[in-house]
Amino acid sequence: MIRVFADSTITLPPSAPESGAVSVLPLFVRYGGQEFVESTMDVDAFYAKIGEMVGNPPTSSQPSAATVEEAFEEAACAGDDVLGIFISSQMSGTLDGALRAARAVAARHAGFRYAFVDSTSNSGDAWPAVREAVQSVEAGHSLAHSAQRALFGVRSSRFLFAPNSLAFLKAGGRIGRASALVGGLMKICPVLTVGDGAVNVRAKVRSHKKALDRILSFAADDVRDHGGLKQLIVHYIGDKAPAVAWAKTCVEPRFGVSVPVLPVSPVIGCHVGPALGIAYQCGDPLPGKITGNIQDYLFTS
Repeated sequence: MIRVFADSTITLPPSAPESGAVSVLPLFVRYGGQEFVESTMDVDAFYAKIGEMVGNPPTSSQPSAATVEEAFEEAACAGDDVLGIFISSQMSGTLDGALRAARAVAARHAGFRYAFVDSTSNSGDAWPAVREAVQSVEAGHSLAHSAQRALFGVRSSRFLFAPNSLAFLKAGGRIGRASALVGGLMKICPVLTVGDGAVNVRAKVRSHKKALDRILSFAADDVRDHGGLKQLIVHYIGDKAPAVAWAKTCVEPRFGVSVPVLPVSPVIGCHVGPALGIAYQCGDPLPGKITGNIQDYLFTS
């Protein structure tokens, strides 16, 4: 049997068929002297106060080494292989920690096999990789084949989002290739995306409304030119109400589908701050998502 693992930064809608087939390794959020297990957090309660956190942003940490190794040890003892999909290695050390744990387990169990995929992203942008992996496993395909399907999910998905400001990204030092916007351009409202594992700028506009309009335009172009739409999520950090309104009045009419409205992982949200956006998957790989060799994002025993 192949067991599929994902970390808690990856959005798995509760209604999605694959959600029950995935073992989730939780990350942690620390704020106000408390530590929260991301997978059990009241996300909306946390996000209700996120606007007050910019001067002292929350911090986050990856799953404990003991927890990860114990999970893989259990799989190995049962004679199961492991397929893991994890947050971008440029955003977290979670993948590296999983690799260390898997190698330790493999040293004790000669037949243990694993394949880990760097999703190069997080939240709903990493869901397609998990979905493709689970569907492949449930169809009876091999570990190697299922890992390649996860890589297809990586290549065919995109995250487009518009933060209310760049203050959180700047404070956390995680702005990546969007750094050109900091300083004199802080009044610009950017459309940000994730490519090659890091945040970068897709467009610069003068208002948040224009940024949201541009997001839908970019997504519509992708859907038209790259194999149609397979799945779509409206994502938010902060207040859910504007996201619901945007989904109903703009996103759903544009694409002609019912769209789930889900929060971004708090581990990610505490570094981005209030924002709106979408994550989606098309039927074909999307240009700019991965510019190098996609096989560089696969790690196997």
